[in-house]
Amino acid sequence: MNTKVYMGSSCLEKIKELPVGKAYIICDPFMAQSGKVNLITDLLIEKGSSFEVFSEVVPDPTIAVVSKAIGGMKGFGPDTVIALGGGSAIDTAKAASHIYTQMGNDKLNLIAVPTTSGTGSEVTNFSVISDPEAQVKYPLRSDSMVPDAAFLDPRFTVSVPPHITADTGMDVLTHALEAYVSTNAGDFTDACAEKAVRLVWSYLARTVEEGSDMEARTHMHNASCLAGVAFNGASLGLCHSMAHALGARFHIPHGRSNAILLPHVISYNAGLEDAGDFAACSRYVAIANMLGIAAGTEKATVHGLVRHIKNLMNKIKIPQQITDLNVDKDEFEQAVREMAEKALHDNCTLTNPRVPAVEEIETIYRKLCKGGY
Repeated sequence: MNTKVYMGSSCLEKIKELPVGKAYIICDPFMAQSGKVNLITDLLIEKGSSFEVFSEVVPDPTIAVVSKAIGGMKGFGPDTVIALGGGSAIDTAKAASHIYTQMGNDKLNLIAVPTTSGTGSEVTNFSVISDPEAQVKYPLRSDSMVPDAAFLDPRFTVSVPPHITADTGMDVLTHALEAYVSTNAGDFTDACAEKAVRLVWSYLARTVEEGSDMEARTHMHNASCLAGVAFNGASLGLCHSMAHALGARFHIPHGRSNAILLPHVISYNAGLEDAGDFAACSRYVAIANMLGIAAGTEKATVHGLVRHIKNLMNKIKIPQQITDLNVDKDEFEQAVREMAEKALHDNCTLTNPRVPAVEEIETIYRKLCKGGY
């Protein structure tokens, strides 16, 4: 792993030990207005570093916002970019830094300070950028986008509202499970994925129910990073491909898109509604057994895993039908074919354990109107 990870409350103090001369801080308006960015700028002032703050990050970062960030970098000439925020801020910083360097500028130091426990973007070579006009999310991937340092300070997550904590926590679970069943999975990614699943299972509901629980917050922050390490090595799968298309079309938060799709994609990958054996089934069984879930057959065990996931979703108040997300059923049906085609050609589908046909993806989408699996 190329990223130096600092963990624990007040770990941000270590930023003063890094070679930061001119820092370009990328965050959203809330981070600037709430004063959270001052936790970084105060340390930079103590260090004697200069800085500039770009606080125009938006959810599902767009090409336009990335371009504007690059424009600011050209004028300031930083040696370091610091991303402060959730996945949107970190993805914006990663894409902007990469393109800035590709334009002939010196390579920048990239530091990530995640404020949500979800994306794992602080340790990955992925960045997802949106084109609102085309209603497409582009998952970019380059090793040059891997942050040099990440600070997992759980203090930043305490004020995250319960519904966002729930959404991002389900994103962690999806990252870990998809990495575990990926065709590129291996011993090292498995170890990180397994630990991330254990932590989510133990601490997500606690974190949602009591946001000030620092023990739970710390473990969820670590789980997010571990899941990021797992999928950075193994990549993801169909759930993310479908979530990208769903989120781009109906502007549903990424973690929630993954959550509502996850039970159905597990069922599809394991062949729960089909005759015969499917390679992913035994992998899901291993996860289920690790969590103390077992039944008479492999498929029955995976059914049990799905039920437990849906129980967790109920506990943390994640909706399970598309109409519960203020999406019109007829409009959704009209978009199914286009979303399925986009999901089929999404890079994440390449490492899914079962090769889908576009019609099978359509069927999975339509299950979102029924709620069951």
